[in-house]
Amino acid sequence: MPDGAVRPGQPLPPPSGWLDPLAAVRTPDDPYCDVYLTGTVFLDIIFTGLDAAPVRGTESWARGMGSSPGGVANMATALARLGLRTSLAAAFGDDMYGDYCRDALELGEGIDLSMSHTVPGWHSPVTVSMAYEGERTMVSHGHEAPPKDPALEGGRECPPPARACVAALEPGEDQEWIARAAERGSRVFGDVGWDDTGRWDLASLAGLERCEAFLPNAEEAMRYTRTDCPRAAARRLADRVPLAVVTMGADGAYAVDARTGETAEVPAIEVAALDTTGAGDVFVAGFVMGTLAGWPLADRLACAGLTAALSVQEFGGSLSAPGWVEVAAWYQHVKSYHDQDPAALRRYGFLDTLLPGCARPWPLRRAVPTIGFRSS
Repeated sequence: MPDGAVRPGQPLPPPSGWLDPLAAVRTPDDPYCDVYLTGTVFLDIIFTGLDAAPVRGTESWARGMGSSPGGVANMATALARLGLRTSLAAAFGDDMYGDYCRDALELGEGIDLSMSHTVPGWHSPVTVSMAYEGERTMVSHGHEAPPKDPALEGGRECPPPARACVAALEPGEDQEWIARAAERGSRVFGDVGWDDTGRWDLASLAGLERCEAFLPNAEEAMRYTRTDCPRAAARRLADRVPLAVVTMGADGAYAVDARTGETAEVPAIEVAALDTTGAGDVFVAGFVMGTLAGWPLADRLACAGLTAALSVQEFGGSLSAPGWVEVAAWYQHVKSYHDQDPAALRRYGFLDTLLPGCARPWPLRRAVPTIGFRSS
């Protein structure tokens, strides 16, 4: 186990941020992690600054490039940077890409990888992402990792006890761990992607019945519910899950709480999007954090939308996820303008009691990542 890694069963140390959003609700009997998730970690190579899509038979030059852990690492990093003690179960290749991703997540972000494993002879999945015109095109390559040997668990529970888990629901894929997590008291947040089968059948999403919240985007929600309006889709989804949240891109997000009948809608923050990779993961992470902290529904939507908006102004998936330093700097920046809409400022007023003062200037600059720099 690398130096500084968390040993199974020990409380996770505070993540790389400087604020614990769950401090007011923590007790000595809490599980050792806040959020558990599992999935595939990719090495993402991101090209930005393209004026248009690449054209066959030509060479395109990008003005920016970066590398970072991707796939499920986007969500794990977003959760950790918001102060949640995060445990990730994933396979890592025993190549240099796998070493880089493992070190970036475990040592760089403070994510617990004690449930993960390295697969000898298996190379890391890779995604090349090209961002242009506010959208992205991706090319991926990889092979399915062999199942983990149960003997490697060493008697540990999998999934481990956690306040919550985030499950990527796949049509027709039965993920038994979701039921086990729910039975152990974890609150399940269901994420979903594009249905390549074209059926868009909610009944095919095994584990949906275990979810406390389901968070599709507008297109996914409308296709699953056979509606032509994201808000109508959210109301239809609330017949299947206790809490339906539909993200609507530039139009914000809308949520329906089936248990109370409450609805909430928060408009999006207008930003110049550089790269939307991972924005949906950041939104889910912000919403999970606010839910575990016990915030009102509208505040959860506002925080999730804010963190997603901050993320699209940087390139990369996991690299672009904001922490509390970025949130505090943004809030100080918008409050300094006297012509701000009072209603808009009230929408984010919950940050006044959460964030300490922040003296760092806006906009913030992040380090440009790459693989292979040698330490001097």
